[in-house]
Amino acid sequence: MDSAFFDSYIWPALVVTLHSLAIILALLVSLAFFMLADRKIWAAAQLRKGPTVVGPFGLLQSFADIAKYLFKEIIIPTTANKPVFLLAPFVTMFLALSAWAVIPVNEGWAVADINVGILYIFAISSLGVYGVIMGGWASNSKYPFLGALRSAAQMVSYEVSIGLVIITVLLCVGSLNLTDIVLAQKTVWFAVPLFPMFVVFFISALAETNRPPFDLPEAESELVSGFMTEYSSTPYVVFMIGELANIVLMCAMMTILFLGGWLAPVDIAPFNWVPGPVWFIIKMGFMFFLFAMMKVIVPRYRYDQLMRLGWKVFLPISLLYVVLVAGFLQYFDMAS
Repeated sequence: MDSAFFDSYIWPALVVTLHSLAIILALLVSLAFFMLADRKIWAAAQLRKGPTVVGPFGLLQSFADIAKYLFKEIIIPTTANKPVFLLAPFVTMFLALSAWAVIPVNEGWAVADINVGILYIFAISSLGVYGVIMGGWASNSKYPFLGALRSAAQMVSYEVSIGLVIITVLLCVGSLNLTDIVLAQKTVWFAVPLFPMFVVFFISALAETNRPPFDLPEAESELVSGFMTEYSSTPYVVFMIGELANIVLMCAMMTILFLGGWLAPVDIAPFNWVPGPVWFIIKMGFMFFLFAMMKVIVPRYRYDQLMRLGWKVFLPISLLYVVLVAGFLQYFDMAS
């Protein structure tokens, strides 16, 4: 094989492949601990200990649960559309993991540091609703279908607010590159001047990922388990992994857009001694803690309250803030 061909095509492709596999492996392992953290936080709020048996302090409980699901029998309803029924969970997980290709944990650490990274993530997250719709429709059952319809309407509604919030950040940065967005926060994190948008993004992310208090597509008191009612064994755990990966992705997005990514809070010792990826993980973990605490603090919304919040509250606020930020930046640009 020609060495020039190898250096130009084979070697870069091999590096990207290995980098992608490393990111996916690290993400899947971390998801197991995020799942455990969610259960531990929920238990602590109820004055319980949570999982304590499997491994020291219950640290291996998630791995045991996943192994149990992988070895259980896959039960498919006789009236289900089998190919679509089995494909739906993998569509959800594939899209959730694909979005991580452009997430920079540190400067230059992204698999693909593309100039339209934020647009790529917005497109991938918008496609995530298809896995839910496929699962609910292919089950050929009433409760999953109702859950899928709820999820589709909910996710589409709150994606509008998320898109407008992202526009306010992009107006301040002038770039769609995620690394540029982080580096633009060296002086001040965007969570300070754009705090209302930070709150809107956080609540919209809860609705986008079907987390409490917006877990209406999986409302146990009404729809059993929503679009996942007919799922069991491996397809069920794949759906769960995909949903959890989306939750962690939203935590990473809030870290990048509003909390300065891998940047230290202040550029003085001992803060600047901590490596950038550690700061990224700390901030992402804090956002996940807030996600978990919302399940403890806020009761579930009714569906009409959910839609009213998205269309009559968040949409006008987001539009107003886009106009204010654009006008503010234009005024000072003209003044300078």
